[in-house]
Amino acid sequence: MLTSQPIRAKSLLRASSQRSCIRKLQEKMPNIKVFSGSSHPELVLQICDRLGIEPGRVVTKRFSNLETCVEIGESVRGEDVYIVQSGCGEVNDNLMELMIMINACKIASASRVTAVIPCFPYARQDKKDKSRAPISAKLIANMLSVSGADHIITMDLHASQIQAFFDIPVDNLYAEPAVLKWIKENISDWRNSIIVSPDAGGTKRVTSIADRLSVNFALIHKERARANEVCSMVLVGDVKNKIAILVDDMADTCGTICHAADKLLQAGATQVYAILTHGVFSGPAINRINNAAFEAVVVTNSIPQNRHTEDCSKIKVIDISIMLAEAIRRTHNGESISYLFSNVPY
Repeated sequence: MLTSQPIRAKSLLRASSQRSCIRKLQEKMPNIKVFSGSSHPELVLQICDRLGIEPGRVVTKRFSNLETCVEIGESVRGEDVYIVQSGCGEVNDNLMELMIMINACKIASASRVTAVIPCFPYARQDKKDKSRAPISAKLIANMLSVSGADHIITMDLHASQIQAFFDIPVDNLYAEPAVLKWIKENISDWRNSIIVSPDAGGTKRVTSIADRLSVNFALIHKERARANEVCSMVLVGDVKNKIAILVDDMADTCGTICHAADKLLQAGATQVYAILTHGVFSGPAINRINNAAFEAVVVTNSIPQNRHTEDCSKIKVIDISIMLAEAIRRTHNGESISYLFSNVPY
């Protein structure tokens, strides 16, 4: 009995310590709610699964006159609320739904409302490039702020200066760490690759990736006849006997990247890959990819890709839900998210 008492005491102490650790883990994320908009519910389920919480209850519907109605199905008083809505599909309806959800949570006494927008809508309309052109990205920033958003989390903005359109904090995450991981895991001879930007505006993006892979980079200068239509391309750089990896933030009708792939093969590239953060794939995009000489077209799931992957076997998807979930967790706990700029969380 004398020897068993210290052992029992140690066992009780260890059990108490374990219970304390469990309580601390549970206390790390109190008062948090993650709601899904209509644009990408699958992504929200993946984010919540990563966080170990259930998605918040919300019902969205349309009246007969097509007005949007939102009903938040649980209390958000004093909660840290995250609303996930991507700028895809019926963009205008989804954007209006996001703003109504933000406002509904704000006037229901949520302590903070963060809009998580993996693909930011209207991001390509970020400057006045001709007479009487609207700066629509600035308008969207104003609308989100007025609706009551306290914070924005997004990924690979078309132009990083869009962050300055907001008077609230904006965290612009990068797909670059996930892109680097995919290249190293799926292109066996990646050391013999060259990173290519399909336009001059993406030079900073490709040079960063090329530097981290210790490979060269090239760029393609393009001239447009009109929006979504390229009339000429000039390749700057040597791609002969190299694996060319086209990197861009967005692909819409895919005219640019398909023309670029042809240009790279004509210049002597052995294989061509395309890696894009936001795969919109509107209009003739899927047919163009099917007919182009890509080994693979890699996109993130910032936009739903289930239908696209069914229609085109060349499309491969990188899951960014772990990065968004970690950004939400760190934001909620008041931690820095700069780690995510160069690393993919485990």
